[in-house]
Amino acid sequence: MVKTEPLPLHHSWPLYEQPLRFELGAILNSVVTDAIAPESVGAVGLYHAGCWECDLADNSLTWSGGVYDLFGLPRGVAMTREQAAALYAEPSRSAMERLRAYAIRHARGFTLDAEIQPVVGPRRWMRLIAAPEQVAGRVTRLHGIKLAL
Repeated sequence: MVKTEPLPLHHSWPLYEQPLRFELGAILNSVVTDAIAPESVGAVGLYHAGCWECDLADNSLTWSGGVYDLFGLPRGVAMTREQAAALYAEPSRSAMERLRAYAIRHARGFTLDAEIQPVVGPRRWMRLIAAPEQVAGRVTRLHGIKLAL
């Protein structure tokens, strides 16, 4: 059987749909996934997922262990947004940047299937689900889930 690449998914969605988009987050609780070391679960580690957030005041990132695993990084290593974005393959990086800017400007969530080049390991696809958080009508951070495909 020949393995095929997933068809890219990328679209924006209104915030009232957030409960529908984040149902996966209830299943893949980051506390649970952080407790499982990828090497101890073998091939299941290929399907690891994690939660993330980006504070727009300074673009600082907070990742659960599963996100570090997806990018082939040691858990807890300091990463800038620029370093993380550099791990996205083109055209996934440009699609992510466009959807991110639109999400911030219009307070909308987005979903994107993106190809990444982990620091360790071969290129892979992941699903990025993002939603803005607002304070006083202004988007102050993005947060969401990253799931290996």
